[in-house]
Amino acid sequence: MFAFGEKVEGYDGLMFNEREVRAAAGIVFLFAFMAFMNGFLTGNNEPTKLMVSVFLFDFFIRIFINPKYAPSMVVGRWAVNNQKPEYTDAAPKRWAWSFGFILAVTMFYLVVLNDMRGPINILTCALCLGLLFFEAVFGICAGCKIYNLVHDEKVKHCPGGVCDLTRTKDQIQVLNLTQKIIFSFSLLTLFYVAFGDIINFLIVGK
Repeated sequence: MFAFGEKVEGYDGLMFNEREVRAAAGIVFLFAFMAFMNGFLTGNNEPTKLMVSVFLFDFFIRIFINPKYAPSMVVGRWAVNNQKPEYTDAAPKRWAWSFGFILAVTMFYLVVLNDMRGPINILTCALCLGLLFFEAVFGICAGCKIYNLVHDEKVKHCPGGVCDLTRTKDQIQVLNLTQKIIFSFSLLTLFYVAFGDIINFLIVGK
């Protein structure tokens, strides 16, 4: 009942299915983003309070009971149960999710208990959303990277094999010159469309 990760044949330590973890992160991100934008655009903080409470409850189960019983992880497992598992070490996730739990407690105190509004709330929410987005979309676990920096015993099994320092990129993963030029041109165009009026004002004073 009380464990952090699961035993998988062929692996030494406790493991997670990275596909399940990313699915759970995507689910939490979706509802958190909707609640955050609703509060930001309408001024109605009730959906945000509900989402913060659910977020805190979900991460409490992940840290102090067993992640596989957290609601988001249950739905995540169900959503990807037809896909081949991708196993990753459990230990770094505890580090990452503990940071998420601290953010959840902070938001619960500010938003739910004290109904506070301001830049601190927005920044904290933005940080939570950013971390969830990067894990769900790119498989990048910021807390896991910090884990490797502060622990002598490095993680052996990481999402996408990024822990393997001897691995070289396949040709399909390399950006060629044309791709870089197209991306740079698109970025400059987007920047000019968004801030062109300011740029023109600074240059010609009109």
